This record gives sequence, structure tokens and C-alpha cells, in this order.
Amino acid sequence: MITREEALNLLSMHVKNGNMIKHSLASEAVMRAVARKLGEDEDRWGLAGLLHDVDVEITNADLAVHTKEAVNILGKEDIDAEIIEAIRLHNEVAHPGEHRSTVFQHALAAGETITGLITATALVYPDKKVASVKVKSVKKRMKETAFARSVNREIIMECENAGIELDSFIELSLDAMKGISEELEL
Repeated sequence: MITREEALNLLSMHVKNGNMIKHSLASEAVMRAVARKLGEDEDRWGLAGLLHDVDVEITNADLAVHTKEAVNILGKEDIDAEIIEAIRLHNEVAHPGEHRSTVFQHALAAGETITGLITATALVYPDKKVASVKVKSVKKRMKETAFARSVNREIIMECENAGIELDSFIELSLDAMKGISEELEL
């Protein structure tokens, strides 16, 4: 299995946008927290969070092909098939008719989506800090039409398929992101 440092190098080879790197770091932190809560291997789950968007710039964020290129990139590395499959399935648009079937797959889809929603929520506050974000603020944003266009709330609800109730999932995610807020500059 590749190390975190090797994964960061791989990510930085393919992703140049600093905000996307920060999103990957936030997703890693959330996935580590989810893994701890569920008694899973936080290094493996964190690796999936870190690398889930490794192909986002290569594919120009085209959801129809996003993750297909990631499979090619990650398949050349020392990354186990379960991680690659979770990354492949985190974006259902590229794989119509296929469904997530494992707790890991549900958790990655929900985890990487909630990081985007929390970030977007923080950015509307005057201080632009994740520390200002509350669970009820995130739940309110999930219902807003503007956010529904960019953040699929049904994917966030997959946290329940992973065995974590929505409020607990949001709180866990907020805490994880607060723990690296300086690195995220949020």
C-alpha cells in the first residue's frame, strides 16, 4: 500500500488547483474520522478520501467520465482494489445503473460530498471559518435550491447506509475539518 506521502505526491502530480487539494485534504480528514467511528482502518479510508478526485482536472470535472481516469491512474499504484472501487463508485453519474454496496463505498460518497457542503457553508459566513459552522446550518444548506444544484443531498444521506445518523455525521465531519482548518485556510 502506498504511503500518505506517496499519495500526496500522486495527487499533486495530477491536481494543480489549490482548492481541489484542500477539498481532498478535508475529505481525507472526514474519512479518517468516519473510519474511527466505525472501527475501520483509518489509513485506508483516509487514502480513499485523499485520492477520490485525483482525475478531476484531467477530466475537466466532467461527471460522465470522472473516476474512470482515476481507476487508470490508481491501478498503476500499490493501492488495493477495494479503495479503487470505492473511488470509482463515489460518482454515480459516470456509472449509471451501478450502485454502492459496501459501507466503505457509502461512506466515501457521503464523506467527500459533505466536505464540499461544509466548505460552501463556511464561505458564506463573514469570518469564512469552518469553526463558525453548526450542524443546523449545514442541514439548512442541504435544503436550499442553490446548493441542491451543486451538492447532491441524497449522496450525503448515504451516511445512514454507512450506519451513521445525519446529525452525527455532520458533527463528526465538522470536527474533522476543524482539526485541519489552518491547513484548509478555513
